[in-house]
Amino acid sequence: MSLLKRKNNPFGREPSIVFLILFIVLIAVLLIIDIFYLPPIIIGISLPILMVLTLMTIFNSFKGVQSKPEKELSGQVLQTIIQNFQDGIVIYDPDFYLKTFNPAAEKIFQLTAEEMLGKKIEPSLAKNNRFRILAQTIFPSLAPSLRQISETDSWPQVVILNFENPLLELKTTLSRILDKNGRALNFIKVIHDQTREKAALRSKSEFVSVAAHQLRTPLTAINWTFENLIKDVSDKPDLKESVQKGFQASTRALKIVNDLLNVAQMEEGRFGYQFEEVDLINFIQIILGEALPLAKERGLNVYFEKPTLPIKVKIDQQKLGMALANIIDNAIKYNTENGRLTITIEKIRDQPFVKVNVEDTGFGIAPEELKNIFQKFFRGSNIISVNPNGSGLGLYITKNIIDQHGGQIGIESILGRGTTVYFTLPLDYSLIPSREITQKES
Repeated sequence: MSLLKRKNNPFGREPSIVFLILFIVLIAVLLIIDIFYLPPIIIGISLPILMVLTLMTIFNSFKGVQSKPEKELSGQVLQTIIQNFQDGIVIYDPDFYLKTFNPAAEKIFQLTAEEMLGKKIEPSLAKNNRFRILAQTIFPSLAPSLRQISETDSWPQVVILNFENPLLELKTTLSRILDKNGRALNFIKVIHDQTREKAALRSKSEFVSVAAHQLRTPLTAINWTFENLIKDVSDKPDLKESVQKGFQASTRALKIVNDLLNVAQMEEGRFGYQFEEVDLINFIQIILGEALPLAKERGLNVYFEKPTLPIKVKIDQQKLGMALANIIDNAIKYNTENGRLTITIEKIRDQPFVKVNVEDTGFGIAPEELKNIFQKFFRGSNIISVNPNGSGLGLYITKNIIDQHGGQIGIESILGRGTTVYFTLPLDYSLIPSREITQKES
């Protein structure tokens, strides 16, 4: 059946077509009156006006004929998308009467659209076991466990809800549709059931954690044994070289195991941060001092351009020390012989942040690879040829630590000329996240 047909339409066509025909007949009558009964001057004025009115009416009529099927088709497309969307979609008005309840929502809440559409959702429904999870999802403050991901006064509102019976983890995103005066017409809540994917992530993390723990103990013993053997074979050059290689290999393996443990804890949000106020300049001097022997061994010139006045920041010294040591270690390992390593500190103008720059004159990174540099297990192609034994976890861990401090990390590099890694730390302590965020959330 044609989209132009309408039920209960006595004309059998769109009313605009009938009105168009009637209007053209009227214009024809007026033209006859104009030509035969009015003076030439009036005819000259009125004819162009009547022609313009006729063309406008024809255009608007056909535009109306086309727009209605298009609107109807758009509505059908939108309805199809909602019905086939993999996440639950619940739409309700400001009085909490349900207007949309798609099949995915039916599956999540074990309720049917037939019984829910037009129903008012009230907080008291949380006492009814059948409607409990839906009511707690619409009113998140009633849920047993709530994690606010978005800012409380920003839209859309993103929240993670956890339920125990049944075991569910739902990520909800609440948006609103406003009228021209800014009043809410409807609310749209998208519900993503991430129970299974979170369980899979936990299983993977648990496996990595258990395996790493089991490996760390024997590797520590092996590493300690090689370290002692180096002293015992100091007068035996042939054996000393082999023992040193064994010690270096066990040290690398132990670092990879420790990195894997750190990543597993970070991704579960249980890395554990203990913040305290410190002087950033003294903190950097301590970390840099630990790296100086390796820098001197490689013949590097090291510079620390520090401000004259102290800069107070709130950090976890052990965790941020690990991050800064990773950055400095890379700047030393992948530098050129007799190259330069420079650390600078600067306060960002008109912003409550301090910026730390670590610049080297090393191999650099290809421009197309920079976007991946903070991803897990990623290593630059030119770096692999120089040192094939790295894990690719150092900068991934470093970024997570900086994020948890409320800062940001970035990198600039020119292939063959050097790299600058920089990160910021907040001087306003309210910008530090109040809780540890999992890597998936961030």
